[in-house]
Amino acid sequence: MNAKLDPLVVDSLFFTSLIKANLPALDQVLAHDFILIDVMSGSEVTRSSLLAVIGSGQVKFESIEPADNRVRLYKTTAVVTGRTRMKGRLGDAPFVASSRYTHVFVMDKGEWRLVAAQGTQISPRQEQPVI
Repeated sequence: MNAKLDPLVVDSLFFTSLIKANLPALDQVLAHDFILIDVMSGSEVTRSSLLAVIGSGQVKFESIEPADNRVRLYKTTAVVTGRTRMKGRLGDAPFVASSRYTHVFVMDKGEWRLVAAQGTQISPRQEQPVI
C-alpha cells in the first residue's frame, strides 16, 4: 500500500518526526489548523506552537513507543487510537509518560494530514495487569 494512503504509516511518521525534531516532515504531516491537547497539562497546543517548541529544543522527545494502534476509516477521515510510552525533556527537566491517544486525520490533496491529537495520561497503576 502507498505510504501516503495509509494513516498508520503517517501516524508513525508523526512520532518519528517528533523524536528527530524533523520540522519539514512535521510541516508535511500536520494540517494548517492542527490542534494538540497536551498529555501532561491538558492545554491546547497549536501547530505553530508545536513546531516552535520542537524546533527550539525546548521540548525534546528521546523515545516514543506506540503500541496497540488501530485505525478506523470513514471515507476522507481516519481515527487512529493507541498507547504510547514517551521519554524526553521539557527544558532541563526529564519526563516520562504513558498515554492513550486519539489522532484524527483527514485526506487532503491525496495525503493524510493530522488535524487533531488528544493524549490522556495513563496512571502507573493502570499499566499493571489486573488479576
